[in-house]
Amino acid sequence: MQVRRVLAAIALTTAAGLLASACSAHPAGPSSGVIVAVGAENQYANVISQIGGRYVRVTAVESNPNTDPHAFEASPSVAGQVAAAQLIVQNGAGYDSYMNKIESASPDAGRKVIVVQHVLGLPGTVPNPHLWYSPGTMPKVAAAIAADLSTLSPAHAAYFRANVATFDTSLRPWLTALAQFKAAYRGTPVAVTEPVGDYLLQAAGADIMTPFGLQADIMNGVDPSPQYVSLQDSLLAQHKVKALLYNQQVTDTLTASFLALAHRYGIPVVGVYETMPAGYDYQSWMLAEVSALRKAVASKVSTEKL
Repeated sequence: MQVRRVLAAIALTTAAGLLASACSAHPAGPSSGVIVAVGAENQYANVISQIGGRYVRVTAVESNPNTDPHAFEASPSVAGQVAAAQLIVQNGAGYDSYMNKIESASPDAGRKVIVVQHVLGLPGTVPNPHLWYSPGTMPKVAAAIAADLSTLSPAHAAYFRANVATFDTSLRPWLTALAQFKAAYRGTPVAVTEPVGDYLLQAAGADIMTPFGLQADIMNGVDPSPQYVSLQDSLLAQHKVKALLYNQQVTDTLTASFLALAHRYGIPVVGVYETMPAGYDYQSWMLAEVSALRKAVASKVSTEKL
């Protein structure tokens, strides 16, 4: 990642952004009462928008479902967005560490930065950084967002708190779907290509048969051992699993071979994503993933893409 070039461009980009804001008829920022916010991943940007409502203007850094977030390279325009932000939500756990570098290059004592890893009280090394798939994550993040927005705009604190209550209620269909799957299909064996949806699978009571070592190797771009590959192949070829959860955003020849095996042996495939697909909000995205899992297990129907 060409961080040095990006950081060197911050001053120019930020200055251009400030000039554009000054010329706008509806500028965002403290003087307008609209808080400028950034979500490192679009699922976090979506939750900021739901909690902040009309009092925030939100930008997502990562939102392309056809790119690998692990290989993301920040651009000067991203640096400008971050430099202008009054509130930032980022995942942490080593997933979006480029944000730390950009924030350090554009310090702002009044800026609020929410690191989801820290909100959850997780240690410095988290084996699976895909924290948003855990049902317990976003309610805590939403509460943290409301708290920081209330500090930035105290007059609207009650509005932010009310939006948190609405958000928490809106998660109930997803939580109900997880509970229903767990009651009906607890212990269902599944295979995965990466640990993207592991937290959701664990909440649903599924049994993840793919060794975590293989998942981590694929996630980190490391060539896995032949033993791992052979074991995964046998899970699919010998029908030891009821579904394959396939990361649609990180693919290579190895994951493609697993997908081909699933197709050959009639193993239903469920596509999972690292950033929120177009047309969804966070709640509907999570519910759609559980619905796809249930269709795979109950009816042997694949949902490779949402």
